[in-house]
Order: sequence, then structure tokens, then C-alpha cells
Amino acid sequence: MGKFSFEDLEVWRKAVEFAKGVIELAESVETDRKHLRLIEQLEACSTSVALNIAEGKGRYSKKEFVQFLYIARGSLYETITLLIIFNQNNWISDSQLDEAKAFGEEIGKNAFEYDYFH
Repeated sequence: MGKFSFEDLEVWRKAVEFAKGVIELAESVETDRKHLRLIEQLEACSTSVALNIAEGKGRYSKKEFVQFLYIARGSLYETITLLIIFNQNNWISDSQLDEAKAFGEEIGKNAFEYDYFH
């Protein structure tokens, strides 16, 4: 079976792994039903990172791809902000937050350090 061009991007693979980890973390959150919307938003923005990288790679110009990398970085920042809120509400631990932030920082740097335009 064939492969899509975005599957070769290290940053996309890391973003998928990041989303998987955030979803697992969200599943472990113990809170009442009134906070389900925040959990859903966390899942949405964490998956949006990889989705925007893939969508951008499917565009026809470097300029469009870069624009989608910026959107992906915005989704990454949104994810980290929600995780900070979760941490401040004691829904996730300091170590869980620190791990997610470190991984997120790596993705953010990778998105703009490499030449994806070959």
C-alpha cells in the first residue's frame, strides 16, 4: 500500500504520538460531567496539531504549508494552555504537565527547524 507524503515527516509522527499521549491523559482525568467540554477541547486541539501538519503538506505551495505549520503551532499552544488549566485544577500532576510541555516544545521546534519542502 502507498504512503502519503506527510507520513515521512518526523514532526508529523511526533505530533501523532503527542496526541495519543494527551488523549490517554484526558481519559485518566477524574472530574464531574460539567467539565466534559474541556476534556473534549483538549482532545480536539491535541489532534489538530498533526491534522494541520498533514493538511499543509497536501497543499501545493511552500507558503501554504508554512501557514499550516503556524496553525499547528497554535493548536499546540492551545493544548499546553489547557493542560496548565488541568494542572491548576489538580486534574493532572506537575510531572504529567512537565512531560507534555517538553514533548510539545520539541514538536514546536521541529516544525520550523527542518526543510520539509523537498
